Amino acid sequence: MKTRMEKNTLHEIETFNLENFQELCDHLANNDPDLHLILKNHGYPPMWTRRNTFETLVHIILEQQVSLASALAALNKLKEKLEEITPENILKLNDEEMKECYVSRQKNIYIKGLANALISGEMSIENLPELSNDEVRRRLVALKGIGNWTVDVYLMFTLQRTDIFPIGDLAAVNAVKRLKQLESKTTKEEILEISEQWKPFRSVASMMLWHYYLSSAKTK
Repeated sequence: MKTRMEKNTLHEIETFNLENFQELCDHLANNDPDLHLILKNHGYPPMWTRRNTFETLVHIILEQQVSLASALAALNKLKEKLEEITPENILKLNDEEMKECYVSRQKNIYIKGLANALISGEMSIENLPELSNDEVRRRLVALKGIGNWTVDVYLMFTLQRTDIFPIGDLAAVNAVKRLKQLESKTTKEEILEISEQWKPFRSVASMMLWHYYLSSAKTK
């Protein structure tokens, strides 16, 4: 059966949304038996998204190299103290107050650097959706403490760009290794080569992989 996706020019689709997300999953599953098994065994993944706000970028920074639960605890502590996480409110907190909110010294520097960049007009979050992936990446990585993983998550979850594979994300990489039955020593370059087959919808494939990783963990 032909889907609407097959009738359209695939490369015209640059963002995913509630209307096309499951169809994009179906398209990927039809072209990769392993992704097909994810849908068969675990159903469609959630369409994880986040609003385009300063708070979202703070949340992603907090998630760097820690568990999602730890990052959320810090975010909630900041919300409790500030009520609203804005650049102006963040800059009112001293180092000790940030520490009380479980924010490390380094992440305190990163978050306040971002806040200052927004207040000074060096960067505007509101303008980022209008830019290409490469330009968004260029502007964000220019800020201290924001690297490619942070940008990948922002592009996928907030701007909902379709073709991002977060090679710096351990869960996504391990999901590929498990799904494709690869050796643990498989390199990032080899993982990226495998991800090429999911173009131009690698973001959606990544969400399927996260869904598989989380669902598999629950069944253990």
